[in-house]
Order: sequence, then C-alpha cells, then structure tokens
Amino acid sequence: QVQLVESGGGLVQAGGSLRLSCAASGRTFSRYYMGWFRQAPGKEREFVASITWAAGRQYYSDSVKGRFTISRDNAKNTVYLQMNSLKPEDTAVYYCATGDSLANYNYWGQGTQVTVSS
Repeated sequence: QVQLVESGGGLVQAGGSLRLSCAASGRTFSRYYMGWFRQAPGKEREFVASITWAAGRQYYSDSVKGRFTISRDNAKNTVYLQMNSLKPEDTAVYYCATGDSLANYNYWGQGTQVTVSS
C-alpha cells in the first residue's frame, strides 16, 4: 500500500523560507514521478513541481520557478520542496503525490498547510 506523508508546513513571513518533506513507502518508486501540488481556499488544486525519481529530472510551474526547488533522497525515499522568497499568494495546503507520468498522479498525501503572512 502506497503511503505519502508530508511534513514541514507552517507559518512564515513573506520573503522567508520553508522546506516540505514527503516520506514515501509501499512500492519501488524508481519508475515514477513525484510531484507537489497546492490548493488555496476557494481555488482549484494546481501543479507546483515534479521530479522523476530515477533521473531527478525537474519540472516547475511558472509561478514558482526560480524560487522553489524539488529534490529527492533515494536512500530515505523522501522528496523535498525547498521554498524560498515566499509570497502571501503561496499560502495553500501542499500535497505530495506520485504517478506514472507528469500528468497522471494516483496516490496522494494528506497535505500540509503553508501560510505566508504579509
């Protein structure tokens, strides 16, 4: 059974940084994509970043490119999202997910709240 557990959310001032972690278990992830998504109140869930587990190829949404960095630690089966220069509009629940392509994610974590104050 695939399990994804996020941690690292919290409250931070604008311009600050946070690092989210996603601990993955339940299968071999080497053939899969790991992604971060977010959902703000009243808005649809949106893609933030993704990484291929094997090659470490990274993808970012335009809204976070240059500020956020996705990475993975194969030994720990953990994916990270380093978020720098945070803005109030980054406030959302952040979800970790895994799937077999950049556009298809079928396992999700429970989410972690990130709040950026102005």
